[in-house]
Amino acid sequence: MDFNFTEEQSQLRNTLQKLLADQYDFDTRRKAIRSDSGWRPNLWAQFAELGLLMAPFSEADGGLGGGPVDAMIVMEEFGKAMVVEPYVPTVVLAGGALKHAGTDAQKAEHLTPILSGERVFALAYAEPKGRHDLFDVETTAKPQGAGYVLNGHKAVVVGAPWASHLIVTARTAGARRDTRGLSLFIVAKDAPGLTTRDYPTVDGLRASEVYLENVAVGADARLGPADEALPLIERIVDEGIAAHCAEAVGAMRALHETTVGYARTRKQFGTPIAAFQVIQHRLVDMFMAAELATSSTYMLTLRLDEPAHERMKAASSAKVQVGKSLRLIGQDAVQIHGGMGMTDELNVGHYFKRLSMIEQQFGNSDWHLRRYTALSASRLAA
Repeated sequence: MDFNFTEEQSQLRNTLQKLLADQYDFDTRRKAIRSDSGWRPNLWAQFAELGLLMAPFSEADGGLGGGPVDAMIVMEEFGKAMVVEPYVPTVVLAGGALKHAGTDAQKAEHLTPILSGERVFALAYAEPKGRHDLFDVETTAKPQGAGYVLNGHKAVVVGAPWASHLIVTARTAGARRDTRGLSLFIVAKDAPGLTTRDYPTVDGLRASEVYLENVAVGADARLGPADEALPLIERIVDEGIAAHCAEAVGAMRALHETTVGYARTRKQFGTPIAAFQVIQHRLVDMFMAAELATSSTYMLTLRLDEPAHERMKAASSAKVQVGKSLRLIGQDAVQIHGGMGMTDELNVGHYFKRLSMIEQQFGNSDWHLRRYTALSASRLAA
């Protein structure tokens, strides 16, 4: 496989690095997440102007002709700066769903405003009892007239406080844990009967509990075929996993660089602690962990277009490796910094919190290890 970046992809990275260095330093981020809104819509507009929202989409969909690698580059740089703006919920998840399953009319109505930065989406898939199983859905969508009526509760919908629309998973047939019977719906957040309870998350983002009570939508709100949405949901979630893995790689590299710099300046007994062998070993272990996570993320990104079975194995494999790496790097960075490592004034604790949340998003390492084992066993049985 070719792991070299094209000239256009290198330019994308360089442009983004300059923007974030100029407008997303640590103190600026702290002010943004403490504000009433929790993000900077003006910066989101700049992302759109630079083409960052268009980068992963084909020219036929109104994008710049890129793909998953372009999204990976963006997310890696976002991870270094701990960007809170909802790129994954809007561009990767909602944009991916529209790209893979949207009709021409749905793309014109929703995807085009996403690419221009005019519309923000969130994916409402998780439920209080569902854990990490994407098919465990109690929210219902019952036919009514030419459309549907939705009822249910969606939990921890990341980015929902900023969203104008939600993509909601709902059951149109079957029992709670049936793999068949799921459908996807595009729902405006101001739809009658839809209410939210918004709150900040521990890593500086915003999320919502979403309650749907007799929310009526038209037939054109359904995204993809009825009752058969699970393969689409699994695909966009695997693409979200790849994006979060890339974000984790960027955060881990920044955290390792910060820790190396601290170890070279922090002195004990008149000597920088970086001169102590045990610290040197830890710093090398952190570097190697980041390299392993990078390799797994690159491999997953390049395999997102493979058949579902292989794509899902690659996603779970990367999630397990990235989970191991981020725990080692996060814990060692905090320990080397000492008690100040978890203070709000230092970026180390913020990286640690963000990495910890990424480890839980879309299934933790233990869950993905079980999924990888099950997928491998099913292939051997076949």
